[in-house]
Amino acid sequence: MRRALTDNWALFLGMLLLMVANGLLVTLLSIRGAGLGFDALTISLMQACYPLGALIGTLTVPSLIEKVGHIRVFSALASMVSVAAIIHLLTSDPVSWSAMRFLAGVCFPGLYVVTESWLNAKTSNNIRAQVLSVYFIIQTVGPALGTAMIAIPDPRGTLMFGIVSVLMSVAIVPLLLSGNRAPDYSAPDRMTVRRLYRVSPMAVTGITLMSVGVSTWFIGLPLLALQQGFSAAQASGALVVAMIAAGVVQYPVGWISDNTDRRHVVIGLALVSVCAGVWLTLDPGPGRLVLGFAVIAAATLPVYSILTAHANDLLAPGQVVPASGTMAFLMQFGQVFGMLLGPNLIGMANGRGLQLAIALIGGAVAAIAVARRLSRSAPETTGAALPMGPASLSQPSVLHAEASRADAQASAEARPEDSPAT
Repeated sequence: MRRALTDNWALFLGMLLLMVANGLLVTLLSIRGAGLGFDALTISLMQACYPLGALIGTLTVPSLIEKVGHIRVFSALASMVSVAAIIHLLTSDPVSWSAMRFLAGVCFPGLYVVTESWLNAKTSNNIRAQVLSVYFIIQTVGPALGTAMIAIPDPRGTLMFGIVSVLMSVAIVPLLLSGNRAPDYSAPDRMTVRRLYRVSPMAVTGITLMSVGVSTWFIGLPLLALQQGFSAAQASGALVVAMIAAGVVQYPVGWISDNTDRRHVVIGLALVSVCAGVWLTLDPGPGRLVLGFAVIAAATLPVYSILTAHANDLLAPGQVVPASGTMAFLMQFGQVFGMLLGPNLIGMANGRGLQLAIALIGGAVAAIAVARRLSRSAPETTGAALPMGPASLSQPSVLHAEASRADAQASAEARPEDSPAT
């Protein structure tokens, strides 16, 4: 652990600042937008611009890194996100906020790709597990810390946007001053959705549906809390609790999925989210809100990691990295609909629409997993489910893809030559 921190401190620090800034910005916009009088539809359209931009960012930034290098791309994207935060501060109309949300969506995934690809290239195999553990801590702590910063008093309404801009600007500094030379980089090949579906229909459908569900509660929870009488600090606190709960369960849930049929774990988690959603639908009072959504977060966020691992179990080692890009694309695609739905569901079904939608999505994912379990046996050899922090809600993970490929290669080498493919 010490070596991982010593060798990569600049990259870890830059990534932490990025995570804090993103966690702060996404929550700030929903709460501040509601304070400015934006209705649910306006907030949902504005927030949905982020994953729309991210769809473009995940497709174009890798080739841009290949052409001009990590440092130039990182500096340019960080500067543009800093500009977007300042424009949020200077304006108060939904059109400009939506445009800046789209810009941030293009830039943030690119920043993550730059940092992760650099970190992966600088990481030797003997400390890769340590690097991933530190990275997961940053993924969990950073967004939670950023969301919690909403509680800082801001009488004039300008401090928080300024902090986002400062964090983004400072995030460039460690990378530029670390003394590390940028690694060589080649944009990875991509696998089509249709091809991935042929390998694992459950991964394609499950990732898309659960991404809808996760982004629905991630965007909708603070607004629902405000509607039930929470202050802005209490609403952000409810989201922080949910994010921490999701982070805490990742390792034990991953361990369980590594030692049993992953589809059983997906079924179990999906059914837990159904039960929690139904409970909050029947008893929607503010006293149950924090606990109920902590359970929902813990049951929904790990599903992406498990479905990714399930797909990797069925892929050849050389297909893992291309497939990771496709799965990240599906995640962003699902998030577009989740962010459109989240704020608009709050007022439906007598204030129970958000909870009911989460229960329905969980039921659909469970049904798909049951159907796949009945139609196909589990792989004989499996890799590891790698935890993903709450901020991975909005970006692919180069590190996780490379670690999964290494694990898949090791599993393939360990598999007897005469064993049948699954």
